[in-house]
Amino acid sequence: MSIKSILLIVLLSSLVLFAAAYAVLAWIGRRQQQDVHDKFYGEAGGKRVGWRGHWNRILQQSYIWMVRVPLLSAYIRRIRKRLAIHAYDEFRLRHETAQVTLAVLGLLSLSACILLLLNPSVSFLLLVLLTAVILNSLLIDMYVNRLEKRLLVQMVDLFSEVRHRYQQHEMIDEALYEAAETAGYEAAIHTRRIYEALNAKDPSVELEKYYESAPNRFLKAFAGISYMIMEFGDKVKEQGSIYLKGLGGLTKEIHLEILRRDKLDYLLKGLNVIALAPVFFAKPIERWARGSFPAMDAFYTSKLGYLTKIVIYAVIILSFVLLQRLQQDNETAYRTGDRKKSWEQFLSSFAVVRAIAAFAAPRPASPAYAKIIRLLRESSTHLRYEWFYVRRIAFFCLTFAVTMTMILFLHQSAKKQILYAPVQGTTFFGQLSSEQRAEGQRISDRDREIMEEVGLSSTATYDDVASRWSVKQERTGIGSKDTMVADVNRILAKIKAYHAEYVKWWELLASLLAAWAGYQFPLWLLYFQRKIRYMDMRHEVYQFQTVISMLREMERISVEEILEWMNRFAIIFKTPIQRCVLHYDHGAEMALTELREEVRLTEFQRLVDKLLLCVEKIPIAQAFDDIDNEMAFYFEQRKQEYEKIIDTKAALGKMLGFAPMYALVFMYLVIPLIAMSFMQMNVYYEEIRKI
Repeated sequence: MSIKSILLIVLLSSLVLFAAAYAVLAWIGRRQQQDVHDKFYGEAGGKRVGWRGHWNRILQQSYIWMVRVPLLSAYIRRIRKRLAIHAYDEFRLRHETAQVTLAVLGLLSLSACILLLLNPSVSFLLLVLLTAVILNSLLIDMYVNRLEKRLLVQMVDLFSEVRHRYQQHEMIDEALYEAAETAGYEAAIHTRRIYEALNAKDPSVELEKYYESAPNRFLKAFAGISYMIMEFGDKVKEQGSIYLKGLGGLTKEIHLEILRRDKLDYLLKGLNVIALAPVFFAKPIERWARGSFPAMDAFYTSKLGYLTKIVIYAVIILSFVLLQRLQQDNETAYRTGDRKKSWEQFLSSFAVVRAIAAFAAPRPASPAYAKIIRLLRESSTHLRYEWFYVRRIAFFCLTFAVTMTMILFLHQSAKKQILYAPVQGTTFFGQLSSEQRAEGQRISDRDREIMEEVGLSSTATYDDVASRWSVKQERTGIGSKDTMVADVNRILAKIKAYHAEYVKWWELLASLLAAWAGYQFPLWLLYFQRKIRYMDMRHEVYQFQTVISMLREMERISVEEILEWMNRFAIIFKTPIQRCVLHYDHGAEMALTELREEVRLTEFQRLVDKLLLCVEKIPIAQAFDDIDNEMAFYFEQRKQEYEKIIDTKAALGKMLGFAPMYALVFMYLVIPLIAMSFMQMNVYYEEIRKI
């Protein structure tokens, strides 16, 4: 099979598999819009159960079987956790989880089989497994993002229906109940949960539970505003109803979010496939280059060739992961619930690890200690100070071990290449004949025998090698004395190169530098998380402003009650606000001052300053009389920031999407081909000089 046929098959199979994956996910999405009764019990009215009912039973039985398989059970639980944010009932959740699992694993298995048929090798199998892991994450993220976007679209219609029903009945619970009957499936589920929480014996407790599991901030704000109006009552001002005004603000926010996602999806569409495509073309390019240019064998089998391949695969993985991070639209992952025991906590249970971490960490009460503590708090991480330094030390050791292992492997492969690689002739273009390949292998075997006879000693002289070469020549009758000088010099060069393959001081220094980068990586990641989290913090402040804009109209409202309501909505600021509420009775101004100093976001500090004025100086309505103008300004400001972020992500996404292809073409083909051409020209020049 020619190289063009192989490349064409790989390209067509990749396009077909991607189209199949997209079609399967679209089919799953359409199926979610169907009625729950048809989904699980087949045809209505007691008729014969069709293929749909049998398929649903197969999915339910498949779920029960898959959760019993050790490794598969962990995988299916992870998918179930991703889908559980939409509050499916148990049967629906099992159905969707089994359906997504079978679709993803089926597509991955099919693509892996096709790729292994094209290139059946162990190294390529490992690469296929790595690609399958990455594609698995991509397909699941695509499916979850489709669910999240569909929920946002349904929420726009839901809020419009709630507005209409509220104007008709002037009762929030009735409006929610009737709106849920006509809403989309996902939006109806959340609306019913909010309705049940509002009509529970203790609505505040039930709403707290819902806040912890709500998939986005809009549903949390909708639930909180509805509860607030049910508790305090609605008021009609010059601008209209407070409740309807709040729904209008949430609808504007959802429209902005939908437009942002649509534009970002359009600009980054297809870049994941482009970034991952070089994985499938690396081996065909190598085969073509080695078949068309025999001198390229020396590069692809050398230490530099292995290192180049590792760098290219690292670029592919890094580009793909960063592209996924650019396309993620998840709400902040911070939750106040219990967490599982982390591996940092497990390692810190050993006294030796704790001692090393204590030695590496800054001392308490030092400026560096205060800086790290503030960074941990502002990045909303669950790690404690000691666990964070355990993680840094673990990354240091792991990076150093991986780098040194790779260096030792490269040296060992270079030694093996020196001993067993066929001797290349002067042919640069075209393919080697079978006679040329056999002759190159015969010369290599003879060189290795002579090298072993001299004991691969670095002190072997020209005469030692020449005498053994003469013995070989007399015994086999192959070779002449005219070629003895070139052969002996080549063998001596091989011996010298063999003994040069040891760990150099600069390689050890490079490993230490890589380990230092691994040590700093958790710190850099915290800085990055804090920067990304800044936008979530501003979203939360905007929600606080929405709540305060309603509460300021209520009679007998106090600063402490406003803080309690802010605590109900808070996620990022929950811990400092809780601390402020607990300390409020011991001194309102002192508690609010500590809250202002603990959070460094300017918008939040401005909000706390107004609460300080309301303690004993001016009324709440007077302090927040300009909050509507501020909210309008922040909304327009966020629109501009969204546009800048989208443009930045689009430019960065294009660069990341095409970086693996550029790296593959230039680092793996063009630059080595040019370098080998110059080296071959030197060989031709030496041959011409001998004429």
